[in-house]
Amino acid sequence: MEHCGTRNIETKGLILRRFSVNDAEAMYRNWASDPEVSRYLTWPAHANVEISKAILKDWAASYSRKDYYQWAIVPKDNGNEPIGSISAVELDDDISMVQIGYCIGKDWWHRGITSEALRAVMDFFFDEVYANRIECRHDPRNPHSGMVMKKCGMKYEGTMRSSDRNNQGICDACWYSLLRSER
Repeated sequence: MEHCGTRNIETKGLILRRFSVNDAEAMYRNWASDPEVSRYLTWPAHANVEISKAILKDWAASYSRKDYYQWAIVPKDNGNEPIGSISAVELDDDISMVQIGYCIGKDWWHRGITSEALRAVMDFFFDEVYANRIECRHDPRNPHSGMVMKKCGMKYEGTMRSSDRNNQGICDACWYSLLRSER
């Protein structure tokens, strides 16, 4: 793959951009403090805005790496305020694979925003980074996440039993992928 780092991506309704520490209040308020948002994720809801600030400092420091991809999801009609995040949670250069993870605040659920962001990031990884395989996974108790993957053209590969862990404990994982040749 030809890593190029987190670049701004613009879609019809979204700007996907790098986070800054100045996004901590919005991050905390819009999604990171909500246990319903983090229910099926691997990180706990933030107890205070200082946790959000510390995470954003780490992310901002990582942007210097060409193999680091972490975007703020910003609707164009929301000023410059992020409502969620989407990122490469795993990379495997040997097989040109990118695994993507995402979350948005529940006030923006079921509006097609996550699908729009995922589709744009998938295009970026295929067209700019030259990934061959893009994959995602979700807890089967969170079927809406799988619907996002299907809407973006990903193919269901199967469910691995007791193969993952999230805030609900050990869980199954439903896997989806798309290959560059299938676009």
